[in-house]
Amino acid sequence: MPIINIQMLAGRTPEQKENLIKEVTEAVVRTTGAKKEAVSIVISDMNKEDYGHGGEVTK
Repeated sequence: MPIINIQMLAGRTPEQKENLIKEVTEAVVRTTGAKKEAVSIVISDMNKEDYGHGGEVTK
């Protein structure tokens, strides 16, 4: 049972998240042979100030 965690900066629309879930599910099914019904995806939105890259807080 694959469980995929996706962390990204907040700001995507519900439609974008729905499309992401569909596309990632299809990729997991295709590459692992898992059944579609067994794939779970969790999207965690982060605020920009909660994320840093290269030693700097994202602005």
